[in-house]
Amino acid sequence: MTDVLIVGAGPTGLTLACELARDGVTVRVVDRRTAHHRESRGKTLTERSLEIFEAFGLAGAVRAEGTSHQIYRKYFDGEHINDSPAPMPGVFLGQWRAEELLRERLAAYGVTVELGSEVVDLDQDADGVSATLGDGRLIRARYLAGCDGGRSTVRERLGLAFEGTGDRTDVMVCGDVEAEGLSREVWHQWFTPDGGLLLWPIPGTSAFQLQAPPEVDEHGAQLPPSLEGFQRLFDRFAGVPGVRLRNASWLSTWRVNVRMVDRMRVGRAFLAGDAAHVHPVAGGLGMNTGIEDAHVLGQLLARALGEQEAGEQEAGEQEAGGEAGEELLDGYQAQRLPVAARTLRVTSERLAHVMAAVKEPGVGTEAGAVLPTETRAAGDGRR
Repeated sequence: MTDVLIVGAGPTGLTLACELARDGVTVRVVDRRTAHHRESRGKTLTERSLEIFEAFGLAGAVRAEGTSHQIYRKYFDGEHINDSPAPMPGVFLGQWRAEELLRERLAAYGVTVELGSEVVDLDQDADGVSATLGDGRLIRARYLAGCDGGRSTVRERLGLAFEGTGDRTDVMVCGDVEAEGLSREVWHQWFTPDGGLLLWPIPGTSAFQLQAPPEVDEHGAQLPPSLEGFQRLFDRFAGVPGVRLRNASWLSTWRVNVRMVDRMRVGRAFLAGDAAHVHPVAGGLGMNTGIEDAHVLGQLLARALGEQEAGEQEAGEQEAGGEAGEELLDGYQAQRLPVAARTLRVTSERLAHVMAAVKEPGVGTEAGAVLPTETRAAGDGRR
């Protein structure tokens, strides 16, 4: 029996796996995907996340490969207004590369991600959790962590509601594209009174991450994202002659969802990251909040398992297990649920603020990094 089964190999699951494996906990990581993605997705790593990565020797590599001093270049109605530095410390790096670095570190601990392994059912008893995979295999673990995203199967199988609100339509198209002839030294942010387009240079690649409002047809129906659509959006908002977009390697959409669970623990199963809470992108807190969840859960699980092992040695096999560490594990949701609730509120306020602020020439997405009324960033409570 493995100590902890982690479902989902995004930044949250991989951080949790590294935390546990570093402390000698036996871990298995399964993911429904059949191959690792190469999509930029979340791109901001806060200083707190880098502190967490430092504990397993990864912060230096992230800093070396990412962009630590990002410049925001703001345009309005096609005119360059100003440049400004990123408002908060941290590193910009494409999510696919952050995950790759985490997998490399995890492999150094002797753990590899088991791809094509979709968890379809769960069962718990007094001694552990049984996870059934889509191919019929059964994995037995003392504890399970659902880090499988906003559409979490683990959350569904645990019977937890995902309460909150969500838009019925997409508010943004996004993707990774090349844009030959455009400077890669800055994050380009074009705005007009009726929308805008962003192109962020992805470190270590020739691509940019694109974000823009969706296109609609003559009947008002939303068009799916496409390279041709991205070019039309670029011409509309940026209007830079001679720049052609090409090689779209990721095409996606995003809509506002503000949801969370009311529990992050059910018996021997836990939720972390987007499986437990989703919120607006303003401020770049999504990936980082999941990383912080993983850090707290990993430390508590390692300590609880250590207490249980000590108790088993002391009491003998006939009394193995017991309640050792259970009160300690209750502390996970006691710590992280308030952080999740605050993050939902703060990011919703930030999104509303930035959507209004960018209608003023010279203001960009930095307006969503922090509100004047905020005294500290969402996180694990550290000051």
